[in-house]
Amino acid sequence: MLQITKSDYQKILNHAIEGLPNEACGLIAGVIENDVKVVKEVYLLTNIDASNEHFSMDPKEQLAAIKDMRTKGYRQFGNWHSHPESPSRPSEEDKRLAYDSTADYLILSLQDRENPVLNAFLIKDRTEVSREEIQYT
Repeated sequence: MLQITKSDYQKILNHAIEGLPNEACGLIAGVIENDVKVVKEVYLLTNIDASNEHFSMDPKEQLAAIKDMRTKGYRQFGNWHSHPESPSRPSEEDKRLAYDSTADYLILSLQDRENPVLNAFLIKDRTEVSREEIQYT
């Protein structure tokens, strides 16, 4: 299970809306408490591809985020990105690029702007997709 505050969810949502019409992206990190991944930090990164169909994180921002995680003693849980025009599920490209089977891949769908949907996925061997429960606090 992944636990995230409503304010961190809002932070992701705001960044995704500001990035429209392109995909937005970032990283999530935190601590594990009683087998629950507790998100303590959401990192908002730049999609250097400036595309509404895929994303690449700015390497300098990504490195700065990793350094910040280490300084704070946080563990990187995974990444997040938005789907401006498609559902909250991994695309074929998302699966193909899912190199870490232990990472959480969060996808925020803005397909229905009035009802955004955030889901978390684990992707094994770049093909097997399972959902991870998100708990909001």
